[in-house]
Amino acid sequence: MRNTLDSMLSEFRDEAAITKRVLEKVPTDKLSWKPHPKSMALGQLAIHIATVPGALARITRQDRFDVSQGNFEPPHPKSMSEVHAAFDQSIREVEEYLEGMTEQSAQASWHLMLRDKELSCKPRIGVLRSIMLNHWYHHRGQLSVYLRLLDVPVPAIYGRSADENPFA
Repeated sequence: MRNTLDSMLSEFRDEAAITKRVLEKVPTDKLSWKPHPKSMALGQLAIHIATVPGALARITRQDRFDVSQGNFEPPHPKSMSEVHAAFDQSIREVEEYLEGMTEQSAQASWHLMLRDKELSCKPRIGVLRSIMLNHWYHHRGQLSVYLRLLDVPVPAIYGRSADENPFA
């Protein structure tokens, strides 16, 4: 049965369309802007949002991932075309991954490691739900705040925003 995977794939596709609308609002001339010195730059946040799903698809193909081997500093994109290309690639990777996954591999244990120390062990599908999807939504919400602070119209995400009303 692929009910869980088909449901996740459907949700992913819906959320990818929303995310694309938000990314399309990011102004190229503000990619280095930060709302606070400790915050990611707008461009870094945009590329992070663009690449999180594909990165998680690649990481969770294996049974374990050692965080000491990862680079978690998003790059500074030079343009939004770079972000959009990364987003399109990321979406394709996830769709291919979820379409090819079995319920058995979805329920198999996935281990998050720090060298030889296990930090977490969860079913792969749970990792995809929490990091690929929930983490993605978190950063998309963060991006919508960046847009508001830059006085860029915020697109409708779940219903209307102060700038767009899909029900009007």
